Amino acid sequence: MLLTGDVRTFDLVIIGTGSGNSILDPRFKDWRVAVVEKGTFGGTCLNVGCIPTKMFVHTADLAATPAESARLGVDSTLDGVRWAEIRDRIFGRIDPIAAGGREYRKSHADNSNVTVYEGVGKFTEPKVLEVTLADGTKETITAPKFVLAAGGRVTTPDVPGLAEVGYETSDTIMRLEQLPKKLTILGSGFVAAEFAHVFSSYGVDVTVIARSGALLRSEDDDISERFTALATRKWDVRLDRKTVRAERDGDVIRLHLEGPSGAETVESDVLLVAVGRTPNSDILDAKAGGIAVDPTGHVIVDEYQRTTVDGVYALGDISSPYELKHVANHEARIVQHNLLHPENAKAADHRFVPHAVFTSPQIASVGLTEREAAASGRRYVVAEQAYADIAYGWAMEDTSGFVKLLADPASGQLIGAHIMGPQAASVIQPLIQAMSFGLRADEMARGQYWIHPGMPEVVENALLKLVLD
Repeated sequence: MLLTGDVRTFDLVIIGTGSGNSILDPRFKDWRVAVVEKGTFGGTCLNVGCIPTKMFVHTADLAATPAESARLGVDSTLDGVRWAEIRDRIFGRIDPIAAGGREYRKSHADNSNVTVYEGVGKFTEPKVLEVTLADGTKETITAPKFVLAAGGRVTTPDVPGLAEVGYETSDTIMRLEQLPKKLTILGSGFVAAEFAHVFSSYGVDVTVIARSGALLRSEDDDISERFTALATRKWDVRLDRKTVRAERDGDVIRLHLEGPSGAETVESDVLLVAVGRTPNSDILDAKAGGIAVDPTGHVIVDEYQRTTVDGVYALGDISSPYELKHVANHEARIVQHNLLHPENAKAADHRFVPHAVFTSPQIASVGLTEREAAASGRRYVVAEQAYADIAYGWAMEDTSGFVKLLADPASGQLIGAHIMGPQAASVIQPLIQAMSFGLRADEMARGQYWIHPGMPEVVENALLKLVLD
């Protein structure tokens, strides 16, 4: 490598080994590349996010089946949950992948042009990064091109006593030594909803504490309201609660709350804090690198994923308010292309970004909520279809699932789709496709066959109910 004084010079520095790690392919074999990683190779999704959580959700769905089957005439029982076996099977598959990715980047012949720095990087000036290694030593590196893919981290609320009681986060709770008897979840978003489903399905007594009057309040109001109503039947849901302080009494964690009826307490043997995530731009000291950051801490990028410093790109959770793996992967492909072909840059497409919540029932959404559509002042029409009113939903005796669609009545284009019910994350895909490729709702409904009786008929029937100009 080239040396300039005490600064080691590369052609490209990539910070983070989640989606950023996927940028390097054989087209970069002649580039001198540095990869900087402060944690476990593979990033949030592989190690503490979407992959392990969905593996736990799958086992939770299985554990919850006996309780649902009796009303359909199938008597089965849940004999037990072998927590250690569930945990070790999951991480016994994931941990080797992370370790293999690290070893591949550090030692494989394909990566002879790549230098891996395992440590915390901080900008000291534009395009100059000081990396503090595990042994405390520091190295300074620079390059004309940087990619910031350093992700985010869990947020801790400012609650007196919280730091002293010993709480879990989404990073740690999946590796508990044993299953708790009682779990309190502080938070009301998708992380809280998914873990509430997982642990309650395993037989844990779950309490969910929400600051607001509903769970999943960023979803469409109809989704949020109906899910909250269902959740209160399964879990001890405390809405409109302020967490005043936390304390530990032996093996018991006690939260002191203020709610509509005054002061109250909640006790459990494990506390999960799930109130959100924070971009890691401050850890990188992006501002010292001349890189603009918005008030939420996200690195500011343009449509080409370029930051405010020429040659510096950002992708994924450090710059994206969506904070979704499929968005990070898309942005990584955009950055990869723009690094290789700066004269023919491509823009990222964030028009129709879907998401799903793997709780019970599943939830999936893309586009505008009705609240957002109304606030925009645009014309729109709405249609809803219950799972119970299609053949497959009727066969399952589903009582809560539904599809809600919003469309522009003049153009016939869908502008929002929201689903709560079985396999929502899969059922929504044709709607994402229609929005992405500009297919009119009426053409989508009538221009193809829909298998009967299949789950997607719930989408077909919702489309048919839209009243267009």
